[in-house]
Amino acid sequence: MKLLLVPLLIVVTTFGVNARAAEAVPAGHYTLDKSHSSITFKLSHIGFSYYTGSFARFDATLDFDPAQLATAKLAASIDVSSLVIPAPPEGFLATLLGPEWLNAGEFPRMTYRSTKVTSTGANTAKAEGELTLNGKTVPVRLDVTFNGGYAGMAGFDPNARVGFSAQGRLKRSDFDILTGIPPAGSTMGVGDAVTFTIETEFSGPAMAKP
Repeated sequence: MKLLLVPLLIVVTTFGVNARAAEAVPAGHYTLDKSHSSITFKLSHIGFSYYTGSFARFDATLDFDPAQLATAKLAASIDVSSLVIPAPPEGFLATLLGPEWLNAGEFPRMTYRSTKVTSTGANTAKAEGELTLNGKTVPVRLDVTFNGGYAGMAGFDPNARVGFSAQGRLKRSDFDILTGIPPAGSTMGVGDAVTFTIETEFSGPAMAKP
């Protein structure tokens, strides 16, 4: 079904932001703020609606220098068994985590690793990377928006902080998750295409002493 990724991680990365933001955000190693991060996904259900779910347990690290975009590195890991779905019928969650779908017993973690980051605007970027799910590794792109950041806030947050939104798309068939995919020309099944959204904040280096 979904990330990750990524998301994972899924989620995310950094890029060439405007000069004021670049000055405010220090280069260094950033860790995920799990209290302010989420990974959600959706895919077609018989063409009538989009079935939506999320993952509750994931982690990520981000290394970057706002002045050197090409050096940005993102690594993310998702606990596949932390899948959350709305009002699942009895036994349905176990089915989704079983071998015909996410196969969490054999492959309990989904991972994402960025391979290239390219600026696409004043506060947007494209992150190319590799998503590993169900034992398969496939290239997956993230379209990322930088929402803001600071070097720290005295008396409130002693560390640098950055926030991002990201979107991506994958085909579950690329990961050999084939159950329920509709035949060509039909929507009667569960869609192959999965779209996902990542909202995240990272905490970074300690702010400079006054």
